[in-house]
Amino acid sequence: MAEGGRHSRHAAVKRRSRLWPFLLSLALLAAAVGGGLALHWSSRSSGGSAETVTSSPTIDLAARSAAVDVVLKRRAQAVLTGNEKEFLADVDPADTKLVAGQRTLFSNLRQFGFAKLTYQQLAQQYDDTLAQKYGPTTYLVAVAMTYQISNIDLVPVRAMLGYTFTQRPSGSWMLVSDSDLDKRLPRGSHQEAWDTGPVLVKRAPRVLVVVEQGQDALANRLVTMSLSAVQAVSKSWPGGWKGSGVVIALDDKIVRGADYTQPKNAEDALAMATWVYRTLPGEVTGAGERADSYVVVNPHNRAKVDARTLAHEFTHVATAPYGPYAPRWLVEGAATYVEFLPMDGQKDLALGQYKLDVRTKYLAKAKALPSDATFFDQADSSYPLSWLALDYLFTRFGGTEVGTLYRELAALGSTQQQRDRIMLEHLGMTETGLFRALKAAAAA
Repeated sequence: MAEGGRHSRHAAVKRRSRLWPFLLSLALLAAAVGGGLALHWSSRSSGGSAETVTSSPTIDLAARSAAVDVVLKRRAQAVLTGNEKEFLADVDPADTKLVAGQRTLFSNLRQFGFAKLTYQQLAQQYDDTLAQKYGPTTYLVAVAMTYQISNIDLVPVRAMLGYTFTQRPSGSWMLVSDSDLDKRLPRGSHQEAWDTGPVLVKRAPRVLVVVEQGQDALANRLVTMSLSAVQAVSKSWPGGWKGSGVVIALDDKIVRGADYTQPKNAEDALAMATWVYRTLPGEVTGAGERADSYVVVNPHNRAKVDARTLAHEFTHVATAPYGPYAPRWLVEGAATYVEFLPMDGQKDLALGQYKLDVRTKYLAKAKALPSDATFFDQADSSYPLSWLALDYLFTRFGGTEVGTLYRELAALGSTQQQRDRIMLEHLGMTETGLFRALKAAAAA
């Protein structure tokens, strides 16, 4: 399942069907940004006009910005060099709970093995309640965390944090909270795996798995399955795939863009691929620019995850950089197509019988390809029909053409007119024509 989408397996291939609710990730991101987080630079580069209105006149804004930059740089360097003392140096020592949490955060961050890590101030936020709590020097600021996990992220990516600082009598600035902005930060670019309790990170070539500390057996099992799934997607996806698979399987029900507190997600979902951003929502585009995806496993159902589940999700990971506009039948159909292919160490599925079942049970009753608007409401039929469409495209046109079609639709298919143009250019038929071709193939 891609973030904002669903993934189900079907009884015809003797795999449990799962219905997934739609995650309105883009709407949530827009709402979060609209709720007060404007992603522009701090007063140093914006002139400080917005801050000057409500900030204490005794505070030198430029000096504050420079001092906080020093704190952020020290924290990033401390993670890269393994210096816990420096990481905690600017944390309020009187808040023992905060210090303990920051110590856990440091330990978590160290396990990921960052090749690059920086923190950058974005926009100051305002909250009178917090000013009353921490005092007149309270500085609440959105922070961009730019990082690149060694041998995992192909390019540097970004996440969002919210820090609250106050000024010490000495004039330096200290961190008094890292959670005051949590509810206002964009969903999907926040609440990373390292922001939870103590974690265990295990690696293998092109694989990184995150579980709760002490769950070594689960980590080893997920690493083995991930290696198989990475190999399968690399082999089967047109043009190959050189990326990596990150699997997060924590007890927490909300991690990154995955929310397993939602009843249907909690019951039926196994895992979902959540976007990783090259640019944050609101920086360049409203939705942000995708770089990759990390897979988050449902803590209720992680015992049911297998290599095929991960192959489905890693197909979403492989296609995430293409863009957000591919039709849902193509997004989920492609992932299901790869998932159902023969895999080393996995029993082959009875795809011939499955195709016959899909044609007689679903295609015979359908009027068109599954639409984006109703895809999830009719998931029991949407997924089989989407798989059938991709099976037809791969068989008739070959993987290279399908891969090129996917890239162009994902990048440019924001309207039906554009989708029709791209489909006609590559296939000689629109989505309507493809549906008629599926009907004709079934009749033959």
